[in-house]
Amino acid sequence: MLDAPCPQMPRLNEPAPAFDAPTTDGRKTLQDYRGQWLILFSHPADFTPVCTTEFIAFARKQDAFAEMNTALLGLSIDSHYSHIAWILNIKEKFGVEIRFPIIADLSMTVAQSYGMIQPGASDTAAVRATFIIDPEGVLRAMVYYPMNAGRSVDEIYRLLVALQTADANKCAMPENWTPGDPVIVPTPATPEAAMARAGEGYDTVDWYFSTRQL
Repeated sequence: MLDAPCPQMPRLNEPAPAFDAPTTDGRKTLQDYRGQWLILFSHPADFTPVCTTEFIAFARKQDAFAEMNTALLGLSIDSHYSHIAWILNIKEKFGVEIRFPIIADLSMTVAQSYGMIQPGASDTAAVRATFIIDPEGVLRAMVYYPMNAGRSVDEIYRLLVALQTADANKCAMPENWTPGDPVIVPTPATPEAAMARAGEGYDTVDWYFSTRQL
């Protein structure tokens, strides 16, 4: 008997998979987030310790994401009522209010379309996947974490800021770039442009490696 074909994984710089799903704030579709950035992130299960720490971190950073015109949307393969109970539990036990919606993906439809189900980790729970989707609905970044290691919300925020800054300034970002650091100037595309690069006023190490301040 042949195995069922696996759904195609989402790909960078292509339209993010559409969804229409129930959440703790009513039904949500990808189209609802048109015009703003969206961070869609999955967790293996409600009422689990690692996931709880991640949700607390996202909640504490939510206002900073909002200042970057970015919404948060969680997901797990748990029921709507499990999500509600977990939200109330986090508020009661940790004093943190979860204000972003959480998709109840019991059918695994959204999780499958985003490649959140990794058979090597689990057939019945979503791994720790994070997707950054731009205001046009294009998938710009995706990061997968294993079940037993929590993700860094600060790094996801840094990546979002780097993407937005790169878009606005037509540049690239070096390793661990943060606001105030130099950015990378696009590499010359012709031999003539490469020869001229040293005289263009950038901080040039070699023709292919130049940086500037914003």
